[in-house]
Amino acid sequence: MTEAFDPRTLAARLHSLHRAGRQEETGAFPLPADLHQAMEAQNFLTAADGVSSNAWKVTVSPQGQAVAAPLHPYAETVSGADIPWYPGLKFETEIAVRLGKDLPTRVSAPYSRAEVVEAISAVYLGAELLVSAVKESGSVSFLLFVADRLGNSGYVLGPQLDNSVVDTAGGTPLKVTHAGRTIYDGPAQHPKGDVLTWLVDYANDGLRPETSLKAGALITTGTLSGAIELTEPGAIDILFGDARLRFSVSKA
Repeated sequence: MTEAFDPRTLAARLHSLHRAGRQEETGAFPLPADLHQAMEAQNFLTAADGVSSNAWKVTVSPQGQAVAAPLHPYAETVSGADIPWYPGLKFETEIAVRLGKDLPTRVSAPYSRAEVVEAISAVYLGAELLVSAVKESGSVSFLLFVADRLGNSGYVLGPQLDNSVVDTAGGTPLKVTHAGRTIYDGPAQHPKGDVLTWLVDYANDGLRPETSLKAGALITTGTLSGAIELTEPGAIDILFGDARLRFSVSKA
């Protein structure tokens, strides 16, 4: 498209598609040219969605750029949460951390993993739900995916775990059932091996907002189960080691 990119227009389009439970191909959208434009659109979408939680997901683009997006709708509960189900909805078991102190942007030496661990006040079992308004998610335009809040469509925060889980999550027995069927049964495995990889990358990103990674913020750290499509509404039961999280996805 040759016309000037308008982040409000893109945000409105994404918001409308999410409300309708619909997806469109990447080529149907005006595309942000850079991360700044993508984040402008994400901020307008966040406002349109009425996001109020201080909960975030972090990841890294295929080019190695650390990015973040708010989690919404967000529920803190050990059991009983209900998240809307839409066709194409995917599920991920994750570890979330809450910061006990600020990690301000740095221009000097980068944060070490140990410094990030020291800033964590609590660790939790969580579950992320994902469905993008973009049919290909981020595989064609990652910047468009950034604008679409990295595909997040819900998060359920479960029980608090021992802080040492950030070092030991990999290999922990993990079993997930959905609508009475087992959809994952095996060792927990993070795509990067270390659940804190993307958080450390984001902490060391000089382009992130000054207001990011403040004390009290909750950050989810990436899947331990892969992304599993939920083909129908139903109850979800996650058993991670001895910790359990139950919630439901229901037709909107």
